[in-house]
Order: sequence, then structure tokens, then C-alpha cells
Amino acid sequence: MNNTEVTGNWNKTKGKLKQKFAELTENDLMFAEGKKDAMIRRLQIKLGKTKEEMQKIIEGL
Repeated sequence: MNNTEVTGNWNKTKGKLKQKFAELTENDLMFAEGKKDAMIRRLQIKLGKTKEEMQKIIEGL
């Protein structure tokens, strides 16, 4: 997963993540250019997942 893939489809991916994990908020899913790792860390903490698990979840959407 690279930055272009994440940014290009982020609105669609964000919607799917919110459906899958109802506890996520807009702030949790805020994606800023160059801050992909910070966003992944926020999601890891909120959902109790590893970085690898989060990347697989996002890629699988």
C-alpha cells in the first residue's frame, strides 16, 4: 500500500472502515498527505491491532 493508493481511494476506504468498525470517528480517519504512519498508529491504538493487521485490513477493503 503506497501513499497514492491510500489517497486516491481514501474516501471510499474511509467509508468501509467506518462500516466495519463503528467506533471509528472522522478524527481517527483523518488522512493528511505524508502522515500515513500517524493515521495507521491512531487506528492501531483505537482498534488494538498491529501495524501489519491494520495494513491488511485496509488493503482488503
